[in-house]
Amino acid sequence: MTTLKILKYVLYDVLRSKMIIIYTVLLFLITFGIIYTGRDVSKAVISLLNVVLLVVPLISIIFGTIHFYNSKEFMEMLLAMPVKRKSIFWAEYAGLSIALSLGFIAGVGLPLLIYGGDLSSLYLIIAGVLLTFIFISLAFLASVLNKDKAKGIGMALVIWFYMAVIFDALVLLFYYMFSSYPLQKATIVISALNPVDLARILILLKLDISALMGYTGATLHNFFGSAFGVMFALGFLMIWAAGPTMLALRVFNRKNF
Repeated sequence: MTTLKILKYVLYDVLRSKMIIIYTVLLFLITFGIIYTGRDVSKAVISLLNVVLLVVPLISIIFGTIHFYNSKEFMEMLLAMPVKRKSIFWAEYAGLSIALSLGFIAGVGLPLLIYGGDLSSLYLIIAGVLLTFIFISLAFLASVLNKDKAKGIGMALVIWFYMAVIFDALVLLFYYMFSSYPLQKATIVISALNPVDLARILILLKLDISALMGYTGATLHNFFGSAFGVMFALGFLMIWAAGPTMLALRVFNRKNF
């Protein structure tokens, strides 16, 4: 059984799950409601920013962790056949990531395109898809590191809470403590340590609202310019997607079910 065949099965199984359907419908209703109420796509992007930065990572990492544990019997059955471990892993990861990404695109991207979304809408969609892949990779990493389902879900929640809430508080504390020092280079390094922060920069660089970007994003915008800022954010978001995935694959190849 090839990776493609397993991928098709996983993709079909995930797409017909109630969770994906509810996720897509809720995103569609929220997006449509925001656009219809404000009558302005640019303002809608700003309002949807918190949904993309908080809700999408949370759903991705929780659903990814639960899916991995629920698929253990299926993976054990495949391991009993002449199927490579990496084929199983990549099929599971790609199938789940693609399914959730399609749900996000249908729920958020479709209403934005219907109402004539601009460039900021495109970057919102790109950021949402990248965050989906990133947090599913982190979900798989948390799952392969913990045999116990409760511990795996707990670790996934800690990862999300750190990146969505605690990280910003630590950054503000860092800037407060070292406010008398030049922090331009440090700002660039710090922004690369959190994919949620990078996604925020990626979207806000295309909106003329630098005040909402915070210290990190504003410095990045002013120092490098928008073109370099976009390449910087996209590059490190891809690294964030690839890094945990490769580490999870390495653990998975050595893991005994």
